[in-house]
Amino acid sequence: MSVLRCLVICCLLYAPVKAQDPHFSQFFASPLTLNPAYTGKFDGNFRVAGNYRNQWPTINNAFTSFTTSLDLPILSGILPENDVWGVGMLVLNDRSGNKILNNNYLTLSTAYHKGLDENGYHQITIGFQGTYANKRLDISRADFQDELTDLGFTGVTSEIFNNQQVVVNYFDLNTGFMYYGTTNGENHFYAGASVYHVNRPKETFQGGQFVLQPRVTIHGGGYVPVGQYKTLHGSFLHQRQAGAAETVLGGAMAFNVNYRDDNPIELYTGIWYRFNDAFIPYIGLDIAGFRLGFSYDINNSSLNTASNGRGGTEVSVIYIRRPADPSIRKLNCPKF
Repeated sequence: MSVLRCLVICCLLYAPVKAQDPHFSQFFASPLTLNPAYTGKFDGNFRVAGNYRNQWPTINNAFTSFTTSLDLPILSGILPENDVWGVGMLVLNDRSGNKILNNNYLTLSTAYHKGLDENGYHQITIGFQGTYANKRLDISRADFQDELTDLGFTGVTSEIFNNQQVVVNYFDLNTGFMYYGTTNGENHFYAGASVYHVNRPKETFQGGQFVLQPRVTIHGGGYVPVGQYKTLHGSFLHQRQAGAAETVLGGAMAFNVNYRDDNPIELYTGIWYRFNDAFIPYIGLDIAGFRLGFSYDINNSSLNTASNGRGGTEVSVIYIRRPADPSIRKLNCPKF
């Protein structure tokens, strides 16, 4: 929409806005955008993850986000048996205002997972990320108020820009820690916290002193078997950035539909709720190392009239390459 594009341009160029990071309803399926301490924390040789989100689809291309990441453990034959050192890389693209604002991030991530007992039932983790950020504002796609005539945006703007492409680059630093535990090897629980933009980089297209505020996140969850072929998963998230906050709480039931313990096919159905914003129904499938997820935000906030109840569509894909040797002990790792 032209009005939306105008607002995006005006806010980004001239106003001291409080910017917020891209976020996913399926935060559990985008581990490296949630907490650097997730790096290398999975049961397998390597993990590839991808996420796509289209927020407020009734507003033409308002916000779309896409990520892809790869992480893996290293030095497994050198480290102590219950320790893991993970490294990874994340690419994130976020577009706003019908692609006027194009944000690109390239992130390198690492985390060390320290075993606290000889059984490997408890671990603590600390992780770090370094990010190169590139933000590009495409003025040629923008419409301004003084262009509006009886025939639409057909006039000539008096706004003056030196270039049709306005670019800003900066380096960013993130950190986080987590605790993982199990009481019997069958259940699992975890809690963590992360801080993104620790170094508070300057982010402005017109000079100035606008500082990107830290995003502080607290999250946790776990799972417990509730029958031979059913498992209950739950998770929560609370994060704050520059005066904005969100809290998400929910869970899903996993059904082992092929009744096998060695190579299960699991179907997930559940729902999360983002307080004062949206219900988030979720359905997922875990098969042959792939976990596919689909969610759909049903908006119930004051934006419901504009969004027609449609908050956003989101798709996630995670592939974990399992160890070739079936005798290798299975690790308990968070899924949600």
